[in-house]
Amino acid sequence: MKYRALGNTGLKVSEVGFGAWAIGGNDHGNSYGPTDDKVSLEAVERAFELGCNFYDTADVYGHGHSEELLGRALRDHRKEVILATKVGGDFYHDPPRMNFNPDYLEFALAKSCERLQTDYIDLYQLHNPPAQLLKTGKIFESLEKLKDSRRIRDYGVSIRDPQEGLLSMKYGQPAAIQVVFNLLRQEAKNQLFQAARERNVAIIAREPLSNGFLTGKFTIDSTFPSGDIRSNFPRKYLAGLIRASQQLRLLESKTRTLAQASIRFALDHKDVSTVIPGAKTPQQTEENIKASELPSLTGEELLRIRILREQEFA
Repeated sequence: MKYRALGNTGLKVSEVGFGAWAIGGNDHGNSYGPTDDKVSLEAVERAFELGCNFYDTADVYGHGHSEELLGRALRDHRKEVILATKVGGDFYHDPPRMNFNPDYLEFALAKSCERLQTDYIDLYQLHNPPAQLLKTGKIFESLEKLKDSRRIRDYGVSIRDPQEGLLSMKYGQPAAIQVVFNLLRQEAKNQLFQAARERNVAIIAREPLSNGFLTGKFTIDSTFPSGDIRSNFPRKYLAGLIRASQQLRLLESKTRTLAQASIRFALDHKDVSTVIPGAKTPQQTEENIKASELPSLTGEELLRIRILREQEFA
């Protein structure tokens, strides 16, 4: 495993981290299908054995279950790992809502610490905050207070639109920006990467496997159980993802899977501090982490990817 600086935090993180969305399970939907807690714990433990020290979750994943599993698996290694979680999806009320009120942030932080079996969070991230909230700047005052109290080490934002990352850096001082970046979605590198580099803000590449489609294992006949987020994707969108992933199998070889090539693609961008592919089994963990050891994609492969993208994967 190789390690990179997490922006200006002074922390060194494994360049392949552990995305813990999927291990939250499917009991509350908004996930990636059924899980087995025993196997999930083995997946986390295997990541630690292989040198992974960055674990990213959110309180809303499994309504706290993902955090609970990480807490159980890593409680004896707290000083050796970097725990990142997110806040904003208020599942404590019915119906669930977005909530970024200062009092709620403190409440949710205490709950996350309890589940993760720690008294502080290394990276506390706003979870898909609306642009208008970022523009006021007041949310960052609340995060600075939590940082001053030493209940969080640093804070960041997890966003959908790269423009929200630019707003975050304009009105606040986030240590890290977590953004979708993969073979199919590369818009983040246009402006966001450069702006983050200039400010020494870490980039965390989320969804490097594009919700699992860049594993290449799905076909047009694939179905997803209720509660799996992919069951809500429009059929036309699903078909496009599957068509693209099948064409990108040109990146596979005897020594590299499509998933590993996809992770490697994100790692080949020096502005990325860490990539956080999800894993539900030890085998998936091993496959993901091995990407750290593999050679970069070649110029010819990058050219073929660019041509496919320009042709919109036919």
